[in-house]
Amino acid sequence: MADLIFSYRPDWAPLWVLNLAGLVAGALGGLILHGLIVRAIRRALRGRDTYWATLVVKLRRPTRLAALILGLAAGAGLAQLGEDGADTLRRILAVGFIILIGWSTLTALDIWSLLYIRGFRLDAEDNLLARKHVTQTRILTRTAAILIVVLTIGFALMTLPGVRQYGISLLASAGAAGIIAGLALQPFLTNLIAGVQIATTQPIRIDDAVIVENEWGWIEEITSTYVVVRLWDWRRMILPLTYFIQQPFQNWTRETASLIGTVMLYVDYAAAIDVLRAKLEEIARASPLWDGQVVNLAVTETSERTIQVRCLVSARNAPTAFDLRCEVREKMIAFLQAEMPHVLPQDRLNLAGGPMAPGNPLVV
Repeated sequence: MADLIFSYRPDWAPLWVLNLAGLVAGALGGLILHGLIVRAIRRALRGRDTYWATLVVKLRRPTRLAALILGLAAGAGLAQLGEDGADTLRRILAVGFIILIGWSTLTALDIWSLLYIRGFRLDAEDNLLARKHVTQTRILTRTAAILIVVLTIGFALMTLPGVRQYGISLLASAGAAGIIAGLALQPFLTNLIAGVQIATTQPIRIDDAVIVENEWGWIEEITSTYVVVRLWDWRRMILPLTYFIQQPFQNWTRETASLIGTVMLYVDYAAAIDVLRAKLEEIARASPLWDGQVVNLAVTETSERTIQVRCLVSARNAPTAFDLRCEVREKMIAFLQAEMPHVLPQDRLNLAGGPMAPGNPLVV
C-alpha cells in the first residue's frame, strides 16, 4: 500500500516531506477521533453523577496520548522511512507507550482511591473509621505513585541505547551510581518507609487531635515525606514522617473521636464541694456541647492555702471538648463570684494578743 501511494508522488515533493505529511496526518487523525469520542461521552453523561464527568476528565490526557501513538503508528505504516527512520520511530513509539502505561496506571490508581474514599465521610460525628481508611488510602496511594513513576522512567530509559545503563541502574539500584543515589536519597527513602509504617500501624490519622512539640492541633495532611499539623491558632507545623515513628507525642483521638475535657479550679478550704458538684452537673446538662457521658467533680490536690478541684466533662470530638471546657470554666467562675465569693482563694493572718484573738482569723 505504501509503495502504491508513494509511487505517484510529484517530482517537487521529496520522500521525507511525504513521510512527514503521513505521520502528521495520522497523528491529527488520531487526535481528532479522540476529541470526537470524548465530546460524545461527555454529552451522554451530562446531567448525571458528577463522579463520571470527573472520571472522563482524568482519563482524557492518557487516552489522548494513546490516540496520538495509534495515529503515528498508522501513519508510519503508510510511509517509507527506511531502516534508520523506522528504528527511530519505533523507539519514540516505545517510549510513548511506556509513558502511556505508567500514566494510565497512575490514573487508575487515582480513580481507585477516589472510589474507595467516596464511601467515607470525614464530617460525620464519629469519623474514626473514615479517618482510618482515608489515611491509609492517601499514604499508600502516594507511595505507589512514586514507585510507578520510578519504574516508568527506568523502563523508558532502557529503550534508548545511549542511556540504557541508567535505566538498568535505576531499576536494579546496582553499581556505584546506585549506591551514591541511595545515600543521597536516604532521608527521602526513610520517610517513604515511615509512611508505609504509618499507613499500616496508624499512630496518626487524618483529623486526629494531637499534641506535638507542646503544641495542640489536628493532623491536616499526610504526604509521602511529611505531615502537616494545623495548630489551634491556624498556624501549620510541618514535621517529617519519621517524627511520628521515633518521637513521643500525644494522640487524643487514637481509638475514638470522643474526649474528656478537664477544668481545674482552686478554691478555699471553706468551699462546699457538693454545691460545686451540683453546679457542674447543671452546667453540663444545660450545654448542647456535652455528649451525656461523663460529668464529675473531685478534689485532686491540696496546698497550705487552697484545694484543687478537677471538673471532668466529655464531648463528641476535640473541638467540641475545647469549647465545652471553656464554657464550664467561665460559668463555674461566674458562679463562684456571684454565689460563693467567700470560697475564692484567701490569705489569713492571726494577730496574737490583739483584738483578733487566736482562733479569730483576720482575712486579707
